Amino acid sequence: MLTSDKTGTLLTTIENKIATVQFGHPASNSFPRVLLDRLTNELIYLSDNAAVSVIILKSEGTGTFCAGASFDELLAVSTFEEGTRFFTGFANLINAMRTCKKIIIGRIQGKAVGGGVGIIAACDYALATLECSIKLSELAIGIGPFVIEPAVSRKIGKIAMSEMTLAAHEWKTASWAFQKGLYAKVLETKEELDLEVDLFTRKLAHYNPEALLEMKKIFWEGTTNWDKLLKERAAISGKLVLSDFTKNALIK
Repeated sequence: MLTSDKTGTLLTTIENKIATVQFGHPASNSFPRVLLDRLTNELIYLSDNAAVSVIILKSEGTGTFCAGASFDELLAVSTFEEGTRFFTGFANLINAMRTCKKIIIGRIQGKAVGGGVGIIAACDYALATLECSIKLSELAIGIGPFVIEPAVSRKIGKIAMSEMTLAAHEWKTASWAFQKGLYAKVLETKEELDLEVDLFTRKLAHYNPEALLEMKKIFWEGTTNWDKLLKERAAISGKLVLSDFTKNALIK
């Protein structure tokens, strides 16, 4: 199924019990709120689809994996309610990934910034290439990675999370991300990445789906409060995005 308009594209294909979900946007695969909602709803649908055992999450093209939130939409925010509603989109997506009944494998082919790092962290297993550097740039524009912090900290730990957050202008290499646990494996080329994703997901698709589900529940133990927590974090970002500091930083 393909959905496409000016807010981006979302394409899902299902083959051999493997659902491949590809999102895309002309602005470095960034996320306007509508695309966030479409991806969230797609994962909720696939969670209950008996024809699917495993989900591959990937982005369009060969460049950036995900540039995070849409700067155009952030600039357009004029009220606290609008800001909170926008960042709740990321909260809803991360929670949908967390509660999805299927294992989600991230196929990461390029750099990721901000919310893109949060999406990678919310995958159950992420494979990447050497080109897949990461950065949390939120403090540089006057906000912070509040919504994605629980997901990222769960993968790389609080110390590494604080290092990334405070060094808001600094790219961390794919090797660094692998060492911290964000990536399960780093391949040299995109061709090797695709081969590894294919082999790995085919193996998973032949495992007992009930066993996979029970393991996923264990992976995400201790996160049942995230429905409330991430929405509270969205409200913090929704307030800060209205600041003059942020508005000026987004214009530059």
